[in-house]
Amino acid sequence: MVAQQHQQLRSFVRTLGVAPDWVDDLAQEAFLVAWRERDSFDAQRDIGKWLRGIARNLVRNELRKDQRRKRILHERLSEILVGSPDDAAEAADWEQCRMPVLRDCVEQLAPKSRQIVAGRYGDGWMAPDLADHLGMTAAAVRQALMRIREQLKQCIEFQMAED
Repeated sequence: MVAQQHQQLRSFVRTLGVAPDWVDDLAQEAFLVAWRERDSFDAQRDIGKWLRGIARNLVRNELRKDQRRKRILHERLSEILVGSPDDAAEAADWEQCRMPVLRDCVEQLAPKSRQIVAGRYGDGWMAPDLADHLGMTAAAVRQALMRIREQLKQCIEFQMAED
C-alpha cells in the first residue's frame, strides 16, 4: 500500500500548501493513521481517496495548531509583558518605551472594542460575564476578542517596525 500510494500522497499533501520540509512528515503521519484505522477501511472504496481524506484532516489540524500559535501579538512585546521587571529602572523603561505603543493601538480601536478590551483585560472578566454585561453572547465576545487581538497585533507590529 505504501509503495503504491506514497508519491501520490506526497504530491497531494504538497498541493494543500504544506511547506516542502513537512510534506514527508505529514504523508508519513497519514500512513500511520491509516494503519491504526485499517479496520475501519472499506475494501470497496478507493484507498487513495481514503488516504487523501486522512491527509486533508491532518493538514486541517496543523492549521488549527498554527492558528493557536499565532495568538501571540508581537513576540518581543509579549516577552516583555510576560516577564515581570526585576527592578524599578527596568519597570520605568518598559512603561516609558513599550506601554505607549500598546495604549496607542488600544485607543485606535472602535469604542465597543475598547470596552471589550477593558472588561477582559482591565477588569479581568471572563467571556460569559463580559457577554452579560455587554448584552452579547459569550461566543460573540470570544470572536470579538480574537478579531481585536489581530487588530492590535497588526497595529503593534506596524508601530514597532517604524521605531
